[in-house]
Amino acid sequence: MSPSDFRRAVQRLYALQEERMEAYKLFQEGHEAYLRTGPHYDFDNYRQLVHEITEAFCGISKEVLKINKQLHQELDRPDLSEHIEKLQRQEKTKLELTAKLQLAKQNAQDHPEDKSCQEKIQEIRKDIIRNQEALSEILQDFMFDSEESE
Repeated sequence: MSPSDFRRAVQRLYALQEERMEAYKLFQEGHEAYLRTGPHYDFDNYRQLVHEITEAFCGISKEVLKINKQLHQELDRPDLSEHIEKLQRQEKTKLELTAKLQLAKQNAQDHPEDKSCQEKIQEIRKDIIRNQEALSEILQDFMFDSEESE
């Protein structure tokens, strides 16, 4: 793998992370639209959105794993590979937290009298913030280590 192939792989990883952020944005907007259809939710449209978002995340993950394999095997860069593995684990956690938050928001909308619903939402939001901080740290470490080798 040439230095230009290495740079392309690194740049593609960053582009994939941007695609993930855009997918999360669409997921959030779609869920907000879904909540506006309550109390008789339009689950069919939301299910379609979830399907499309899931396909997008799967495609992104497959490409990230391909980059990971390329960096590890072709460039002998286990340090970068380790960052990507951590990134993938944190992204999985982020998706799980996002789903939990969406369920908590619907539960709060369906049970406005239940104060524990709002508490649950705040708790999950704090977990998401911690997750985002971990993701930023991993990407920063990846960036530092990948620039070091150029």
